[in-house]
Amino acid sequence: MWTNKVAFITGGVSGIGFGIACAFAMAGMKLALSYRNEEYRATAAKWFEDNGYDAPLFIKLDVTDREGFARAADAVEAHFGKVHVLVNNAGVSVFGPTDEASYDDYDWIMGVNFGGVVNGQVSFIPKLKAHGEGGHIVNVASMAAYLSGPQAGIYTASKFAVRGLTESLRFNLAPYNIGVSLMCPGLTNTNAWDSALKRPEGFAESGFAEVDAAELEQFGTAFDLGMDPLEVGQKTLRGMTENNGLILTHPEFAEDFKEIYEASVAALPDEQAPEGRLEIERLRRAANKAGAEGKLINLGDLT
Repeated sequence: MWTNKVAFITGGVSGIGFGIACAFAMAGMKLALSYRNEEYRATAAKWFEDNGYDAPLFIKLDVTDREGFARAADAVEAHFGKVHVLVNNAGVSVFGPTDEASYDDYDWIMGVNFGGVVNGQVSFIPKLKAHGEGGHIVNVASMAAYLSGPQAGIYTASKFAVRGLTESLRFNLAPYNIGVSLMCPGLTNTNAWDSALKRPEGFAESGFAEVDAAELEQFGTAFDLGMDPLEVGQKTLRGMTENNGLILTHPEFAEDFKEIYEASVAALPDEQAPEGRLEIERLRRAANKAGAEGKLINLGDLT
């Protein structure tokens, strides 16, 4: 199914992005990987060479750079002829009390984690639609797309935003035979914990306390217990193959989802809704079902 298909993965030379890249290579796909760190790029290139896979097309890219993203999309198309799969993976994991956050904190974290996904979609969706062969988009979020916490307010907001965008986009692209998946990994053995040490100078005015490197490194030891990124990549590939809208890679969150469900149902008022409102919601559900089955939906379908 995926042999010789072309995939572009942001942040594809380390962590989860690299795990996905390895899984894709094993499935026979051709790869273009964005990167920022030259050392990580070299290590990734060596893995492909040592394991007998074609060298990916490496593209240096800041995912917040819209013009750069557009050039990257053109470069992938020029190199391979077409592109079938987009994986928006690049992100930053930065934590601190939300009530102390500055504009720079919001602009940096939201700009990378949500804005980078937007830039990927705007740059690549026209190319996926143009060749008519279908394809797939995976937007990598996090379990933070469902689970909130006191130290991760902006990070959580960015992942909630990616979740909402992805779930809606799935309806839009179904008529073009382009699947869309939200992938939410849990704890994974990566170096994602060190994002705060790589803060760009343009977003230096943080409201959070100065980073305590020792404390951050201690926090990073939790990631040593995480899932192998290749396993995350293999589960991502399986979810794509099954065209699953939601790909959950870690099994340890049943308790959390049960709590979310029960709290949500309990919050609903115990009263009868008027027939007019019930009809509008029936139309919404029917339109969503039709959209998921490949019908183009417009506003007229909702009233």
